[in-house]
Amino acid sequence: MISSMTAFGRQEASGDWGHAVWEIKTVNHRYLEMMIRLPDDLRVLENSIREQISAKLKRGKADCVLRYEASIGSGSEISINAELANKLISAAESLQVSTAMPINPVDILRWPGVINKQTPDPEIVGGPLLELLDKTLDSLTETRDREGKKIYEMLIQRCEAANTHVQQIRAALPEILDSIRKRFMSRVLESAVEIDPERLEQEMLLLAQKMDVAEELDRLDTHLEEVKRVMQNMRPVGRRLDFLMQEMNREANTIGSKAASIIVGNASLELKVLIEQMREQIQNVE
Repeated sequence: MISSMTAFGRQEASGDWGHAVWEIKTVNHRYLEMMIRLPDDLRVLENSIREQISAKLKRGKADCVLRYEASIGSGSEISINAELANKLISAAESLQVSTAMPINPVDILRWPGVINKQTPDPEIVGGPLLELLDKTLDSLTETRDREGKKIYEMLIQRCEAANTHVQQIRAALPEILDSIRKRFMSRVLESAVEIDPERLEQEMLLLAQKMDVAEELDRLDTHLEEVKRVMQNMRPVGRRLDFLMQEMNREANTIGSKAASIIVGNASLELKVLIEQMREQIQNVE
């Protein structure tokens, strides 16, 4: 079954190792491209993260963000940047002259950099972070699969509609070719020009071949069946489906250029509309 490239996954967890939030957003892209944003102290995990992502995603632009806070052990003391805290207290005291408001120690502690955060040890936190990443990827791929199922249903509907137009042209083809033959003969008779019967037959045959779209219809049948087969049996399939859309559009254009009746012209137009609708959705398929 096909999978979409557009999705979002988020997982959050806490433990003795700290608190972490993984967020991954993916959009369509020709190849797999990863943008990974990590705390500087955890950059050493980037290669492992890339390997883990590439094992589950094959195409798409993935924007991955890790937000991490180290835990403060129950038996440890809070480390404070005394120099910064004293500067903040001095600044606050200078304002008290005009505001007459007491200094709240909690407000001082909330100031960025006052509490010295512990530097995370990648050897300790790496395992839990990568495990949480795996859960985030599972959540992401579930969303991509659900979206892929919707795209699959839409593509099947469009394939069936395209097949209906192909059969409509095929059923009308004998009558269309016979009409071409009759119109040609009528013009020859109206011209009152004597033409060699054998030459006349050759010209009629060439004209019928020029207007015949049976081969294009057969190729469209083959492409439509291949689209269904690829969606069920292969993954990733986006590039192959995009190629099939190009081939189908080429056949529909050829049928339109050979159109010898309103039926063929209209059916060719409807085919191109359906193919374009499928192509737009396939841009999001992995």
